[in-house]
Amino acid sequence: MRRLPLRRLATLATLAVVGAATLGGTAACGDDSDAAGDSGPVTLRLGYFPNITHAPAVVGVEKGIFKEKLGGDVTLETKTFNAGPAAIEAVFSGALDATYIGPNPTVNAFSKSKGEAVRVVSGAASGGVALVVKPGITSVEQLRGKKIATPQLGNTQDVALRYWLKEKGLETTKEGGGDVKVVPQENAQTVETFSSGAIDGAWVPEPFVSRLVNAGGKVLVDERDLWPDKKFVITNLLVSTKFLKAHPDVVKKLVEGQVAANEFVNTKPDEAQQAISDHIGKITGKPLDTKLIKQAWPTLEFTNDPIAASLKTGLDHAVAVGLTQPVDLNGLYDLKFLNEVLKAQGKPEVTQP
Repeated sequence: MRRLPLRRLATLATLAVVGAATLGGTAACGDDSDAAGDSGPVTLRLGYFPNITHAPAVVGVEKGIFKEKLGGDVTLETKTFNAGPAAIEAVFSGALDATYIGPNPTVNAFSKSKGEAVRVVSGAASGGVALVVKPGITSVEQLRGKKIATPQLGNTQDVALRYWLKEKGLETTKEGGGDVKVVPQENAQTVETFSSGAIDGAWVPEPFVSRLVNAGGKVLVDERDLWPDKKFVITNLLVSTKFLKAHPDVVKKLVEGQVAANEFVNTKPDEAQQAISDHIGKITGKPLDTKLIKQAWPTLEFTNDPIAASLKTGLDHAVAVGLTQPVDLNGLYDLKFLNEVLKAQGKPEVTQP
């Protein structure tokens, strides 16, 4: 067998050492537990919806609250969505680290990943949903044979409408049949179809409740009246479990930003409403009318409590109307950082579900 020259052997030995070091470094980078101690620069990709029910997120971004709390070592990248499924898909694909999201997409994400992919780290908002109908409709019985819109089949408002109708003895089907014809459609379209008479009402969130009222409708059911203490979750702050494990310090700073944003929203409502109008204008090219925001504002409560009991009840309702299967929600909530932040500020802590 031919011997290799000493210089060649030395070169191969050096390459072997470098290769081992490189592999070791790669393994460390891919290990979430190792990354948890990394205090270097981090990018946080945050999703939210440009609407009133996501006011803490909108205000937190517009007023620079998140950027301030995250500090100089964290780069904040934001992305807006119009529907929960798209935001959850971005989390699943690794394109998003955290997002403000409604209860139904939260449950779906937890269920599809078998409880692995996401955690709720804070609440954000409660309320802001109603059934608006034509003025001539004054009772639930008058809804028989009528067409009522919801934002999406199986979404949070769709479940709420179907369950409420079931409780009142009126049946619905996924295909739009039954005693009341449920018509899933985008909220912006609902304002047009309601005005044209193509639908008789809609179970929707703000600001579309106010828009439908301004279009001649009236509120038949304020969803707050269906819940204990008039509280039910409409928006959560959810994070990727992978990001939470890798960068717990960053998630805590994000939660600090959420608490600070809610403080701003609740103590400076006029400034917050103007910030929402301005921010939505930057995204859509048309600022949201501040009069509409003020009209919708009293129906919402901006709270750091995720109101976990209402999410579980909403899931039970979805099961009852045949739109989903039972889901074990154990492990969904991780409110450690939220309670640390609240305690440090002398505020009441939130009960961990």
